[in-house]
Amino acid sequence: MATEQELQSLFNNLDRDQDGKISINELFLSPGLSAIILSETNTSSPQELLSRYGLVEDGSITFEELKEVVEKANNLT
Repeated sequence: MATEQELQSLFNNLDRDQDGKISINELFLSPGLSAIILSETNTSSPQELLSRYGLVEDGSITFEELKEVVEKANNLT
């Protein structure tokens, strides 16, 4: 389980181009960090994360969307 601050830190580390969104490509570029995100959201792949939660429109996820997904998975402390 992650705190909101830990989740924000992970998000910032994955958001390499600092555009406020994590793209599927950015998730693949950091396997260790993306594994943590996937475990916190109870998903098995970046594609599943984006498709399961209806985030496939632009192929990326914002921090607020990620936070919502982690909350739905009951993994935000």
